Amino acid sequence: MNTIKIRGSTIRYLDLNLRNSHVLLLVHGHPFDHTMWKYQYEVLSNFRLILPDLKGYGKSDYQFDKLFIEEQALDLAILLDELGIEKVHLMGLSMGGQIIVEFQRLFPSRVTSLILCASTPHAETEEGYEKRLKLAESIREIGMHEYTKKDIEKYLNLDVVGTKSQVYLHLFKMMTETKKEGAVASNKGRAERRDNFHHLKTIGIPTLVIAGQKDYFFKVKDVEKVALQIKGADFRVIKNSGHLPNMENPTLFNALIKSFYSNNKLAINS
Repeated sequence: MNTIKIRGSTIRYLDLNLRNSHVLLLVHGHPFDHTMWKYQYEVLSNFRLILPDLKGYGKSDYQFDKLFIEEQALDLAILLDELGIEKVHLMGLSMGGQIIVEFQRLFPSRVTSLILCASTPHAETEEGYEKRLKLAESIREIGMHEYTKKDIEKYLNLDVVGTKSQVYLHLFKMMTETKKEGAVASNKGRAERRDNFHHLKTIGIPTLVIAGQKDYFFKVKDVEKVALQIKGADFRVIKNSGHLPNMENPTLFNALIKSFYSNNKLAINS
């Protein structure tokens, strides 16, 4: 992985297919890292792919008190500046989806298209705020290994994926290798995130919104409301998928994103 210093912190990232002119920035969710997107590398071979480990995750710095959605978006903009990249396509899942909506709000002229997966850009409710702070404290006390053993079943539809699959083992690895300091800081920051739902109606670029039918965290009806707010957005549901449709059913997920990019003539193989 490549290394860069951004506002005093070390960020690690992959930069693939450098000869391609169209750039796609893929933003992972919580508590994952850039490897959650490895199931998409082949279908996206016509793009230059930028895959960061967000601050607090993977191999990037993790010793923080709070990590805010807004600062993660700003760090991505600075990363692109350092790489000399002005315009990008964006794809984000869960927390990553919230980050790319914030990026598009801050830097609308830099974004060519959006793919939002298993995500909504709402602020936390009062109840959600309290739950997220309690979750942060629980992770601080028990650590990520115990948290993963307790809650990993919420991230996948285990009736389909099962606990012996490579996808399950990959998810377990990503979650347990996330440093608890980063997970705590991110939960504390996300508890205070801004409400970007009303911003969605100002988005006027090609957008695909994908939901997992069995998602524990973001229900289909709530993700569909995101698509309905964005003019011309395409909405798709991946049946029997949990929170990680790109990992649980990469064949269907990849077909959807390939069709989206092809239909909008956005640098994908025909």
